[in-house]
Amino acid sequence: MTEPQDPRGNLVRPYAVTRGRTEPIRDIPIEAVLIASTAAVQEARFAGHDKYRIAVLCEPKALSLAELAAHTRLPLGVARVLVADMVADGLLQLHSAAPKTGFTERMDLLGRVLGGLRKL
Repeated sequence: MTEPQDPRGNLVRPYAVTRGRTEPIRDIPIEAVLIASTAAVQEARFAGHDKYRIAVLCEPKALSLAELAAHTRLPLGVARVLVADMVADGLLQLHSAAPKTGFTERMDLLGRVLGGLRKL
């Protein structure tokens, strides 16, 4: 199914999508895996165009925050704010692969992910 073109085009500034917010209400790692239920897609219809697109993308399969930003062509910061709102509203479930410890462990994980991507 081909998604219709957004009639707003590139005329909408990123801060307008997030209503001027630049910081998410909670920290969402870029590698965090997000999943939406069918009910979430129905509820997201009333949450706005971009949130609806994110819910539709996460319904059939789990996607990372980075993948969502790429698929929606939203800047990562904007996608992070929208996803954090959706997690808070219960539209998305957050599954983080990042260790809950410190910076070093997180950098090790990102290094392993980068190494795996380079092998592809």
